[in-house]
Amino acid sequence: MDGLLIEILFGAFFALMLLGAPITVALGVSALAAMVYLGDNPIKMVQMAWSSVGSFPLMALPSFILAGALMEAAGLSRRLIAVAESLAGPFTGGLSAATIMACLFFGAISGSGPATTAAVGMLMIPAMSRQGYGPGYAASVTAAAGGLGIIIPPSIPMVIFGISAMGLAPPPEAIAAHGPFQSVSISKLFIAGFVPGVIMAGGLLVMNYIRCRMRGFRGSAAPLSARNVARACYQGFWALLAPVVILGGIYSGFFTPTEAAIVAIFYTLFVGIFIYRELDLAEVIKALDTTTWLAGRVLLVLFAATIFGRVLVENNIPGIIAGGVLGLTTNIHAIWAMVIGMLLIVGMFMETLAAIMILVPVMLPVAYMVGIDPIHFGIVMICTLSVGFQTPPLGENLFIASGISGVSIERISLRALPFAAASVTAIFIIASFPELALWLPRAMGY
Repeated sequence: MDGLLIEILFGAFFALMLLGAPITVALGVSALAAMVYLGDNPIKMVQMAWSSVGSFPLMALPSFILAGALMEAAGLSRRLIAVAESLAGPFTGGLSAATIMACLFFGAISGSGPATTAAVGMLMIPAMSRQGYGPGYAASVTAAAGGLGIIIPPSIPMVIFGISAMGLAPPPEAIAAHGPFQSVSISKLFIAGFVPGVIMAGGLLVMNYIRCRMRGFRGSAAPLSARNVARACYQGFWALLAPVVILGGIYSGFFTPTEAAIVAIFYTLFVGIFIYRELDLAEVIKALDTTTWLAGRVLLVLFAATIFGRVLVENNIPGIIAGGVLGLTTNIHAIWAMVIGMLLIVGMFMETLAAIMILVPVMLPVAYMVGIDPIHFGIVMICTLSVGFQTPPLGENLFIASGISGVSIERISLRALPFAAASVTAIFIIASFPELALWLPRAMGY
């Protein structure tokens, strides 16, 4: 393969990105230019489009987006946040710790970082500001914790990673050196993400405690009350049951992630209409409108990224990149450091789903060659990209938290840096100890 193809493919992509073209246009045009150079029939793009958006696992994507939007409209998210707030008490940093826990709870039903930040931030940022935390700190901790939304299953990026990785078989030389690798499935990713998600949340809680102790921030004036916690849990029983139904069905093997998303929709409709009675036709139409916009945007990126990735794989570009990386070092810790560093930089400038679809065909072969399990690699990749939600210039969570708090993005970004450092530390721990991600799927027979 001549080097001109690489120059055309990546040169056109980066040139269009620098000109401000949408990521979909940059991916599609650069892939088309490479296909024309190779002499391929452009109608091949249509065939790739069908294969990229016609898979059964992909049905989980719009379904989980709709389930999350309906849960917000039906009042489930508000009740989950109330349960977390009841656990705050008068402890050091209690209310901001409750914000992190609320993001953890909400991530188990939304699968989206920005959605988690918006839902939790609307209630918790004003509450923290009233308790004297300061709107800047309140916004920064919410923006940082919002990234948990894509780590705690169900997770939309895990669905995309699973779809992107399923078609990439381990190279024969990797199998010869390290033995067979386990297959990639969305169910395995969901199960594997639970413990790393708790570790990421733990890192944020530790950093929150340290910073609040230094600043003298405390929780609510009222003492921790078992009665208040019990009342919040009683009022939010059906909301607390939602992640149990969704994840319990997946973990038990009772239904697939795609089927779980459909169950989540009907569960939310039932609770919102007949139990909480907060869901009406107007809210359902609004949720459908949100789902259509988000799912359409993601599917367009998926279509273009699939073509881009197919050109990469068919011309062995990932193999060339893997060989180049392994020519520098074969030390697994050094390779993890390079991978995590690259993903942190990419996450600052590129939307998470697009980054996954572009980078999986390039980076997963490198992981295979040094013996990294693909499920473990996927979890570390998603954890690392979650940091991009709280780092400029893209930082979607920063924009949402800024809009809610009225604090400038620059101020929030500076206050969010210690939380980013805590998250990166947690990521290196997860990368260094594969069993943190893999023991639960193995214990459950996956």
